[in-house]
Amino acid sequence: MADSNSGGGTAATVSCVTATAIVVADMVGVGVFTSLGFQVKDITSGFSLLLLWIIGGILAMCGAVCYAELASMFPRSSGEYNFLRRIYHPAFGFMAGWLSATVGFAAPVALAARAFSAYFKSVIPNPPPLPAGVDQLWSLLPGNADPWLVLPGLGLIWLVSLVHLAGIRRGSSFQNASTALKLLLIVVFIVAGFAFASPQPISFSPSALDTTFVTGAPFAISLVFVMYSYSGWNAATYIIGEIRDPQVSLPRALFIGTAIVTVLYVLLNAVFLFTTPLSELSGQIEVAMIAGTHVFGDLGGRFVGMLICLGLVSSVSAMMWIGPRVTMTMGEDMPMLRFFAQKSRKDVPARAIVLQTLVATLLMTTGTFDEVLDFIQFSLTLCTFFTVLGVIWLRITAPDRPRPYRAWGYPVTPVVFLAVTAFMMYYLVVDRPLQSLASLAVMLAGLAIYATSVAFRSVPAPAADTSQTAV
Repeated sequence: MADSNSGGGTAATVSCVTATAIVVADMVGVGVFTSLGFQVKDITSGFSLLLLWIIGGILAMCGAVCYAELASMFPRSSGEYNFLRRIYHPAFGFMAGWLSATVGFAAPVALAARAFSAYFKSVIPNPPPLPAGVDQLWSLLPGNADPWLVLPGLGLIWLVSLVHLAGIRRGSSFQNASTALKLLLIVVFIVAGFAFASPQPISFSPSALDTTFVTGAPFAISLVFVMYSYSGWNAATYIIGEIRDPQVSLPRALFIGTAIVTVLYVLLNAVFLFTTPLSELSGQIEVAMIAGTHVFGDLGGRFVGMLICLGLVSSVSAMMWIGPRVTMTMGEDMPMLRFFAQKSRKDVPARAIVLQTLVATLLMTTGTFDEVLDFIQFSLTLCTFFTVLGVIWLRITAPDRPRPYRAWGYPVTPVVFLAVTAFMMYYLVVDRPLQSLASLAVMLAGLAIYATSVAFRSVPAPAADTSQTAV
């Protein structure tokens, strides 16, 4: 087994700036550009709508401070796989890692790539037809009526994969540049919206009516979807072993990245509301493109489409970087996965990157990523819940264990995060019971694989090592 704090021998070459860029890139996807239309159907107060995004940012920060404490205690790449196996049991960690290594990152990559294709088509509304032979071959694939809703995204996945296969240095440069471009375009859109668009009659000051909105069920349900837009605040924990001085840089990356995204989300939604009548936003998915026409005129929709396209490049890049590190770390620990632990001459887990690329390609070409994302949400949320719960558990069971960083606001911050996450899981079970059960079944499949590997001595049975686990 690799040294638990070594990150598998990977050179620590990632700066705090790049780690922050990964957090920002992984968080800012299509959610913030689409979800407001469903919120304004039941909530018409500008203050209450912005409060949703402020609360979402606070909750994400609560999760970030908890993950930062665990990362300072267990500075090894792979996120929940590493944390859960150290806090509770290697089997629990394997279930979380199994989820991430199979579809937990590949499905979001495919979703982002499909969104990239859709917005690419909005920017270039009349793309050329495919050559006859290629068109006939494409027609044999299931679920792909329009190849231009798939091919640009596939090209993006493979392009980004090649960049990360070229080494951490090139991957870092690409990640920083694409994230900086994303932030620049968003800032341009926000400034232009407030400076040039005609303001709508909406107030962002609190009123007595806001009490009714904030205490109502639509506000709580909207908060669930806002939190999905904030997902990714823990992205840098998946590459701890590659970050220079991780016990200092990792907490900074999580905090700064989450703070930047919170400010952007609040300002973006403010400019949507400031520039566009609520009646035009209500029930609509393409909120940003509708607002873009009010800011930039007839070409505004294409500009916003280009903005989102370029923004999704950095999102796909972040997930194609961090996801394979879970598979790599599992391979370092488990002989049956050792194939994926080997690195290339560029010091990257090339086999794990190719595996995630192939799975994402399969999900894209078969059109099944929506269904996969639908049924893994519960398990992903469950893993996050138990990871944050682990902060409290370790404070009780291992109070003297070294903690280079201690979660700010403990115990309030973990308790608040756990309460909201528990509500989200309850909502998922009530609203999507079959998908939630299927989600648990995927995790249990991972447990069965782990148990089988132990039974056949493919993996050594977990030893009682008090320096690595809390139990």
